[in-house]
Amino acid sequence: MGYLEIVGIVFGAIWFVFLVAMFHYGVFSVIGIFAGKRFPKREEKLRYGIVISARNEEKVIGELLDSIWQNGYPHEKLQVFVVAHNCTDKTAEVARAHGAMVYEYDNDKECVLGFAYRYLFKCIERDYGTQSYDGFFIINADNILPPGYLSKMNDAYLFYDRKYAVTSFRNSSNFGDNYMSCLYGIFFLAACRFEARGRTYCGCSTRVSGTGYVMPASYVKDGWNYVTLTEDWEFTADQIAQGNKIMYCDEAEFFDEQPTSVPVMLRQRLRWARGHTIVFFTRFARLVRELFTPRKKGGKDNKFSQYDIAVSILPSGAIGVGLWLLQVGLIAFAPLFGYEAAKVWILYAIVSAAAFVFSYTITMLTGALLMLLERRRIPKVGFFRRLAALLLWPFFLLLNVILDVVSLFVKNLVWKPIPHVGKKEKKG
Repeated sequence: MGYLEIVGIVFGAIWFVFLVAMFHYGVFSVIGIFAGKRFPKREEKLRYGIVISARNEEKVIGELLDSIWQNGYPHEKLQVFVVAHNCTDKTAEVARAHGAMVYEYDNDKECVLGFAYRYLFKCIERDYGTQSYDGFFIINADNILPPGYLSKMNDAYLFYDRKYAVTSFRNSSNFGDNYMSCLYGIFFLAACRFEARGRTYCGCSTRVSGTGYVMPASYVKDGWNYVTLTEDWEFTADQIAQGNKIMYCDEAEFFDEQPTSVPVMLRQRLRWARGHTIVFFTRFARLVRELFTPRKKGGKDNKFSQYDIAVSILPSGAIGVGLWLLQVGLIAFAPLFGYEAAKVWILYAIVSAAAFVFSYTITMLTGALLMLLERRRIPKVGFFRRLAALLLWPFFLLLNVILDVVSLFVKNLVWKPIPHVGKKEKKG
């Protein structure tokens, strides 16, 4: 057996193990295509605190608050809390005018979203008592809640006996604005249809993505402790490590405004990548320990979800690039073992190109399938814009790999707000 054959077998085995570790993603995706979980309607209406963090969101906060009060849920069962953090506009004034209890928090050294939540929950505990609520909704200032959203989430939350967090379907309010917002829209459709839906149908935990979820008040009885660049990943990892689950309600749909420019997209997704990397370094070891810790008698069986989230927080892009570079490096030594260099590199180039074309085609077709499956939820988007988005979709995902690598070397990344304009501003 020659040198190149040995290299091929070794790396074939490594890539095989890599793919097997993530095989369950494909299983969940297939299940999500064909099946979903529905929750029976309940007459009981629980009491919720709705938590909103807003930084210079005067253009959109009013629309969100109006959508809450017009949601059809009993007003006496709701208390809306807004933390206006590091604002230089009229966010606080607008929020108060639309019926929210507003706390203002200015600290330029604590600009990350999680710090705003931490401060707000301290205020709620002091003034109202966090445990006086049945649960808390985490909502973003640029979100819109269609009528019935809160009731549908209440139904799912009661179905799980108020023990678990429940997240919802994240759609884009500006899906058809341009190709960039369309790409974001597909990205979140994929997370809901191919990830969350299948996991919940199988009784496994999914993860929260940004906002749009409700959680038990007991989760914050000791305050909010998630202050990294991606507090949603941090929250998810901790809850699953503790044996809790995060379930998904497909019928409850909310709308989120997405970036429409490349610079803002790159800034946001680099922050996501860096935050994801931080969560890996701070949470992976604990998840692995919990995975191999015997379950206590009467305890919650959450082992597969712990495995799932442990794999999910791996910097897969960086690992893949590292393995690829190592493979290329070893192939470069092939001429020392009597192989003709030109033939080796031509063969490698052909194989790599074929793999790229195959991956690109499958990814694009998957995006097309997704848009077909969720066609009723996608706002009107022109044919050519859809086509452009589908052609760019594989590159949009490939960017995750690049940013995973970059995030390993980025230090002291500063969180900056994503500019939002809202529907009223667009009409004006």
